[in-house]
Amino acid sequence: MSKVLSPEALADLATQLKQWGKELGFAHIGIGPAEPSHHAERLTQWLAKGFHGEMHYMAERESLRRNPESLLPGTLRVISARMDYRPEASDALQILKQADKAYISRYALGRDYHKLIRKRLAQLADRLGGQQQRAFVDSAPVLERGFAEQAGLGWIGKNTMLINPRAGSWFFLGEIYTDLALPIDPPQETGHCGSCRACLDDCPTQAIVAPYQVDARRCISYLTIELKGAIPEDLRPAMGNRVFGCDDCQLVCPWNKFSQPTSEPDFAPRHQLDDRELLDLFLWTEEEFLNRTAGSPIRRIGYQRWLRNLAVGLGNAPFNPDIVDGLKKQRPQAEPMAAEHIDWALARQRRTDTLAHSH
Repeated sequence: MSKVLSPEALADLATQLKQWGKELGFAHIGIGPAEPSHHAERLTQWLAKGFHGEMHYMAERESLRRNPESLLPGTLRVISARMDYRPEASDALQILKQADKAYISRYALGRDYHKLIRKRLAQLADRLGGQQQRAFVDSAPVLERGFAEQAGLGWIGKNTMLINPRAGSWFFLGEIYTDLALPIDPPQETGHCGSCRACLDDCPTQAIVAPYQVDARRCISYLTIELKGAIPEDLRPAMGNRVFGCDDCQLVCPWNKFSQPTSEPDFAPRHQLDDRELLDLFLWTEEEFLNRTAGSPIRRIGYQRWLRNLAVGLGNAPFNPDIVDGLKKQRPQAEPMAAEHIDWALARQRRTDTLAHSH
């Protein structure tokens, strides 16, 4: 059972909580009910269409997402926290235009956010003083965008990202489940996307199949991070030079003109990953990959999938004899799955060269 606090004491605690959150580097703290409402129904429909692809954990743990009580008995409120991550980095659109450069999603340029945010959220939870509370950062089956929308942190846009009218969408979310009956924040008005279709029209692989619906099986973030096997050949050309994640639907979103660069030093680019040649990264040995991705979200895909993703980028790059040499050089280190992508890239490079000489 939670502590019996008066409504006034709970209101004071909610005010303090938001101040403590600010001190810990969070840009916005909101409090919502522990009811996933229509968001749980949307998840069920999404899973029924098979849009989750190989992310079997989404289906296996659906009931836990539906019911916060099953993760933490006695949960009455979900506290949602936002931390901005847009780093001061090379211009994303310029990197995307340079086909020989590697585009890495802005969230992955610095240190992995999971530990940093979980630690800060745990500190925040400790101050609350409830008998039952638990912090989550993308680590448990939590409908985080749905809860954040209910807690007033923004609205879910047509690209399924949470969008805040004063900060756009370049932010991470985390949650605290608590048994304290804190006063609930009003949700923001939804529907601020209006008639805008920028994210749908600009998605390189048409993964946003309808407003508010993403088929993960076509999404470059899924293909480069979640997918363990071969990337479907028909989607490879559209991936361009995007080798870890994809930000296109955020880069074209008009609301992101309001985003602010992060003040968190851990999210600053490391190893110049915001402006590197595809070939430089592809030629890393496995030891270099492990050393340079220590503490980075990139580490989780492993060396072979790193080679796979970069091979696709190199196959999409303009013909360059150095690229051909590099692909051949790494081919012996590649396991069959990565090797198939290297062979694809070599065939693309040769075709590009042949076409160039035939004109």
